[in-house]
Amino acid sequence: MAAHEIDYEIHGDDMQFVEIELDPGETVLSEAGAMMYMTQDVEMSTRMGGDSDGGVWGKVMGAGKRLMTGESLFITTFTHGGKSGKAKVAFAAPYPGKIFPLNLAELGPMLCQKDSYLCSAMGIDVNMAFHKKLGAGLFGGEGFILQKLEGDGLAFVHAGGTIHIRDLAPGEHIKVDTGCIVAFQESVNYDIKYIGSVKSALFSGEGLFYAVLTGPGRVALQSLPFSRLAGRMYKAAPQGGGSQKGEGGMLGRFLQGDGL
Repeated sequence: MAAHEIDYEIHGDDMQFVEIELDPGETVLSEAGAMMYMTQDVEMSTRMGGDSDGGVWGKVMGAGKRLMTGESLFITTFTHGGKSGKAKVAFAAPYPGKIFPLNLAELGPMLCQKDSYLCSAMGIDVNMAFHKKLGAGLFGGEGFILQKLEGDGLAFVHAGGTIHIRDLAPGEHIKVDTGCIVAFQESVNYDIKYIGSVKSALFSGEGLFYAVLTGPGRVALQSLPFSRLAGRMYKAAPQGGGSQKGEGGMLGRFLQGDGL
């Protein structure tokens, strides 16, 4: 199935949303809960994730695959149900970061971290992909499973912080924190390496393993993985051992029971 040709515009800086323009009959798919707004001619429906043409068994298998990639059981469709004019639907990022498009007609299949997929044109297949190597699956930070986006149209992915795109030459490799990988072409080899020494593993704060990405192919990295952001927030919270001392004026601290 050829993907629908959609137009889009990305708004905002660090809290972005993508606004997609639909012609009559065009459809866009999204994760449940991602919609920000839609105009009056847009018709929304929800279906079980998976191949809509594969019968009941195909839908069940597709939904099961989506659950394994960390997504919801259902997927939402938005269709321009009018007979003329343009309709718009917008999808918002779930946390601070960037939204960027993947033109799969040019890039081919892309492997993405779980929860990075935001929305796509009708005809894009969102599936699961297993790591080929045991080490990458066990220690890669994302388990054995990644999302695989296939088709000949546009898909939109969200990542935390700032996006950095690199095109690796054949044989060229980079070493990356496992949580900072957002997406890479299927031609890129993905492996996991031990950081090198017990001392570095214990005191560098970088964990025991890092990822090695070897070209050829395009790689998208993020500067602020959500897990890192959530960890810092938890540590700063009182239940995580943090303190509010030093924040606000003397009256605020006094009212919070911290004294003067």
